Amino acid sequence: MTPSSLPSLPFAVERATATSRAFGIGAAALALLAASLPFWGESSWMREFVEIGCYFIFAMMWNLLAGYGGMVSIGQHAFFGFGGYVMLMLGNFAGVNPFVAVVLGALAAGLIAVPVSFVAFRLSGGYFAIGTWVIAEVFRLSFANVSAVGGGSGTTLTALRGIERSTRESVTYWMALGCVVAAIVLVYLFLRGKRGLALLAIRDNEVAAESQGIAVRQTKLAVYVVAAFGAGLAGALYFVGNLRISPDAAFSVNWSAFAIFMVVIGGIGRIEGPIVGAVIFWALNKFFSDYGTWYLLGLGLIAIVVTLFFRQGLWGYAQQRWGWSVFPTQRRLVLQPDAPARRPAPAAQHSDLHFEASHAKHQ
Repeated sequence: MTPSSLPSLPFAVERATATSRAFGIGAAALALLAASLPFWGESSWMREFVEIGCYFIFAMMWNLLAGYGGMVSIGQHAFFGFGGYVMLMLGNFAGVNPFVAVVLGALAAGLIAVPVSFVAFRLSGGYFAIGTWVIAEVFRLSFANVSAVGGGSGTTLTALRGIERSTRESVTYWMALGCVVAAIVLVYLFLRGKRGLALLAIRDNEVAAESQGIAVRQTKLAVYVVAAFGAGLAGALYFVGNLRISPDAAFSVNWSAFAIFMVVIGGIGRIEGPIVGAVIFWALNKFFSDYGTWYLLGLGLIAIVVTLFFRQGLWGYAQQRWGWSVFPTQRRLVLQPDAPARRPAPAAQHSDLHFEASHAKHQ
């Protein structure tokens, strides 16, 4: 039977919702307003946004790796610190503009992820998580023994000394804003495509996915490299704004712990989750970090409460209760009111729709 002879179905496959369209228009307007912030806003606002942006990008990459790919890593801070150090070395020693070096540092993090994956992918489950943390510790100890970058005490980014403070802050802000928008758009487009469906299939069952012709190892490697690139980008941006780097700050396991916290609080396996989680974490960090140990205990208590009562995160709860979906990646079957009633087609003709609908249900 040819496609033209197939009977038309009384329903259509849709992705966008009224909520997503409204939020899309609002987000575009907000992005344009945010782009003008250096012309009328305070410099402290720009620094705060850069910090939130770095949190978000790092959490988004962890969510892509673990929430969508099922690869739970507690060592992504290895690439965060690596990107920051490469940026500093290119700026201080090679004479590269530090803002250009931010992108190069992210690329270097993505490249180093390829040989690292040969070790990490030999492990699975809990062993993979612990193995990535050990790899991050190897990175930290390696840079702590390099005297050219200050050893264990770290060093300062001197390549920005000839640039005025206002110019530096504005350019850093615009780069952070552009990276945040690019991260959201690219991850969204990826998850809407066939490779996004393939990644979800791998997360659910690798053996079944491979039996359906999905290149499991190549897909996992691609996602691992992209996540490393994003982590390196976040690290390079963070230390451009911070102007100083050290092994303990760059390769602290707290970065991965905070990323997990943000994703769990916002909602794992959702693009909106890291956005909500990054804003909440930034607010908690800004107003309560002076309480030291009590602040860390508070973070742990919040994570426990959300895990017990909002298992899909705060945004997941809002999505279930009110149907909010800013970045819908699932496919929905919507009945066409003007379509005439027809006899259902054979099941074989609906196999693709059933495949996509089943993945939408589990997402």
